[in-house]
Amino acid sequence: MPTNTVEVSVREGLLALADERYRAFHQKLVPNVDPERIIGVRSPALQRFGKALAKTPEAAAFLDCLPHYYVEENNLHGFLLSGLRDYEEVMARLEVFLPYVDNWATCDGLSPKVFKKEPEAVFEKVRDWLASEREYTVRFALVTLLGFFLDEHFRPEGLELAAALRREEYYIRMANAWYFSVALVKQYEAALPTIEQRRLDRWTHNKAIQKAVESYRVSAEHKAYLKSLRWKNK
Repeated sequence: MPTNTVEVSVREGLLALADERYRAFHQKLVPNVDPERIIGVRSPALQRFGKALAKTPEAAAFLDCLPHYYVEENNLHGFLLSGLRDYEEVMARLEVFLPYVDNWATCDGLSPKVFKKEPEAVFEKVRDWLASEREYTVRFALVTLLGFFLDEHFRPEGLELAAALRREEYYIRMANAWYFSVALVKQYEAALPTIEQRRLDRWTHNKAIQKAVESYRVSAEHKAYLKSLRWKNK
């Protein structure tokens, strides 16, 4: 149960936004989470709620209230954290929050805007997160590489770090495949050797190709070549 008035107020606000049909749908999206921990708040409604809360002193107090019970409370936490403007505060709060991230939706919604201002420092933290024993901390590292280091701050070393990753967890492997599929879209020449040399495990390799060839941003010529690189079953 909530332990202070801020928690009570936020939880009541989220519960008032519950959509039963969406709740059933969302429960299927995160099957590893206890269904009772899902309220069923649609993303646009959660974002509107978060934007309103962010303008109040209660936002910081809510960020101090860990752990949360509901997935939407964690999603709201990630939304508020992502909007903070002070890099040091963001990193400090991330280190506290990441151990509580327990599903892909919360993980992937965590995208601090301030990362764009400190790419070198963030990249060094990615190294640490990739070495974590926690599944969703590693996934967050991969999602960060995908979101912040495939465009103007592209780092070929990111490809090397991801290619060297050897983890069996489904949500890590899926994130790695997603990362390489986007890398094949945005940094084709740099990412292609990893696929040609089959440096990823079979499942991740094939999933990365599958997702890349589904993209309209990949040319027909590149799609044909990538399909020829699929790792076929023996």
